[in-house]
Amino acid sequence: MNEPVPGDDVSTVTLAHYDGSAESFWEGTRDHDVSQNVAALLDRIGTAPPASILDFGCGPGRDLKTFSDRGHVAVGLDGARRFVEMARAYSGCEVWHQDFLALDLPVARFDGVYANASLFHVPCRHLAQVLVQLHATLKPGGVLFCSNPHGDNEEGWHRGRYGVRHDLQSWRGYAIAAGFSEIEHYYRPPGRPREQQPWLASLWRR
Repeated sequence: MNEPVPGDDVSTVTLAHYDGSAESFWEGTRDHDVSQNVAALLDRIGTAPPASILDFGCGPGRDLKTFSDRGHVAVGLDGARRFVEMARAYSGCEVWHQDFLALDLPVARFDGVYANASLFHVPCRHLAQVLVQLHATLKPGGVLFCSNPHGDNEEGWHRGRYGVRHDLQSWRGYAIAAGFSEIEHYYRPPGRPREQQPWLASLWRR
């Protein structure tokens, strides 16, 4: 990974990458099995449908539709304009077009925030602010789910996108500083040796 660049450039370049490859991204990810992650959030919310859920970084709307189909009130959010259009069409849900680095979220609106493969795009210098905003948009007792590629805290550009590969201790430090209490964490995909589990999933309560 290369050296960090200013936040505006991170958003502009990363979102341009996703806007330019939206259709191929959808074809490559629409059949990914993330049922473990969906179940983890819903189990920890622990209420019967409809729960209010923000799919943060919803992409083309795969998981947004899953939540809606299960009877929940799901709202999507993405910074890539093409993803927003695709998610609205595919899921039929409300989808907000917002840059992660310029969020405008309602206070205490959601029972759960589902951030699957999205928060790792936030540069470290902006992460504390973003997590505080996600904390505030949750209802008291609400749950944040996040899944990110993990590593040794390297930060920079990779294949046209900006990202940070936190280890567990680093991610835990940011989340706790934002006011969250840890519920659990696990590595994915399940049933493989750790070196074959590139994803770190974690759940946090407001």
